Amino acid sequence: MEREDGVQQLLSSEQVMSEVHLGCPPNHAGPHLSHFTISLPPRHGNSTLRGNTDAVEDISISASTMFDLDEDGDLILTRRKKSPSHHLVLTIQHNITSSIPKVGLQVWRAELVLTDFVLHVMSTSSDFDKVVALELGAGTGLVGILLARIAKTVFITDHGAEVLENCEKNVDLNAEIFHGKASVHVRELDWKDSWPPQEANTSPSKGRYCWTQSEIEELKKASLLLAADVIYSDDLTAAFFSILKKLMSDNPEKVLYLAMEKRYNFTLDDLDVVANGYSHFRSYLITEQDDAECKQLDSACEPFFVGEQIDLRCIPCYVKEYDRGNDVELWKIKLNHRARF
Repeated sequence: MEREDGVQQLLSSEQVMSEVHLGCPPNHAGPHLSHFTISLPPRHGNSTLRGNTDAVEDISISASTMFDLDEDGDLILTRRKKSPSHHLVLTIQHNITSSIPKVGLQVWRAELVLTDFVLHVMSTSSDFDKVVALELGAGTGLVGILLARIAKTVFITDHGAEVLENCEKNVDLNAEIFHGKASVHVRELDWKDSWPPQEANTSPSKGRYCWTQSEIEELKKASLLLAADVIYSDDLTAAFFSILKKLMSDNPEKVLYLAMEKRYNFTLDDLDVVANGYSHFRSYLITEQDDAECKQLDSACEPFFVGEQIDLRCIPCYVKEYDRGNDVELWKIKLNHRARF
C-alpha cells in the first residue's frame, strides 16, 4: 500500500508538456488562451458549416461587363479579389504543462488529428448531421465543440473538477459557433465507476457535472463516440475499454473514432525502445480481416472490438500551424458481435 501511495504521489507531481502550445509565451505557467485557425472547405450540398466564417467573394469580369471611365477617360477596372476562403478561429484555454493526472488541461497532437477527421466528415458528407455524440476523455473539449456545429446533442466528458471547469470554459468561449438547436453538456464520466453514471439527485458532491435521467437515456441512443489521446497507461486503457463495452452494449451500432499517439520508452525487459502502451491497446482489438477468419471458423472470438485503421493521408490538414508527426494513428472501432460477453 505504501508503494502504491508513493507511485501516485510521484505521478501527481511529475510535470509533462504537450508539443502543442500555439503562441504561448516562454516560461508561462497556468492557463493560456490559444487561437486555432481552421480552414473550412465549402460543404457539399449544405451551407451549415459556413456559418460564422470569414468569406471573400470571387469577382470575375465577363465579356458582357459594362466598364466605367474616370474623369480623364481612363478605364476603371474591377480587380479580381482572392480566391474564396473560409476559416474559423477557435479560442481554447489550456495549460502549457500539467501533472499526469491532469493532462486533460493540455491540447495534444492526437486531438488535432481527430479534429481534422471530424471536419473532413462534416465537409464531405452528412454522416454526423443531427447525431447524438459522446466525447470520452475530452480534455479541452475541442473536438466536441466543433461537432456541435451540426450535431443534435454532444456530451463532452472527462474526470476531475479542474479539467471539467476548463472544458466548460472553452464551451462558453466558443458557444457562438454552435448549431442553433444543438445541446452541449459537459459531464463527469469516470471510466472506473459503475455504468450508468449516478444521477444528480443521488450524487450531489459532483455538482453541475452530474447526469440527469433524461441525459442518460439520450446517451444510450448515441451513435457516435470520439476519443483522442486517451491511451497512455495500461490501467487507464483497461478502464477505457471496460466503459466502452458497456456503452456499446446499449446500442451495438455505436462507432468509436479514436486518435492516439504511439509513445516510445526504453525498457529493461526488452532492452529496446518500445511502445508498450500501444501494444496493450492493440490487444483489445481484432482487425476486420481477423474477424472474417473467425466467421469462417464459425466460432466466437475475442477481443470484444473490431478495429480498422484509417489512412491519415486521405485526411487534409484543416487545423493550421501544427505538425502531425509520424506516430499518430486514427482508428474506427466497433463492437465484435461474435465475442462472448
